[in-house]
Amino acid sequence: PVSVPHTRDSAARCAAKTVAPAPPTVSLLAHYAKGTHSIHGNITAPDACTSVTAEATTTGDASSTAIILSLSMPQDSGTCLELPTDLSFSASVAAPADAPILVTVNGEAASTTTP
Repeated sequence: PVSVPHTRDSAARCAAKTVAPAPPTVSLLAHYAKGTHSIHGNITAPDACTSVTAEATTTGDASSTAIILSLSMPQDSGTCLELPTDLSFSASVAAPADAPILVTVNGEAASTTTP
């Protein structure tokens, strides 16, 4: 007798090996003028069908204010060519000149670089 694996057996093994992707790196520049931080930059999306939205808010009190830059990149559920694509974003927020900027992508902390 010959034993041939079923496709359902192969698919189950492949699904178990899924690894969570690393958080993306965000490239950003911030400009401060008249009490407002203008933040713009780029992030690499997994495909050209993905979009990005940016929202900047502040957290903390008057002596320790930080800027939270929240980037949202919802996963596209349609068929799309998986070609990494750079997406631009911008946001502004009123905060002290020395406020640090913390970046999240889809709620997860992201690393940042400056061009």
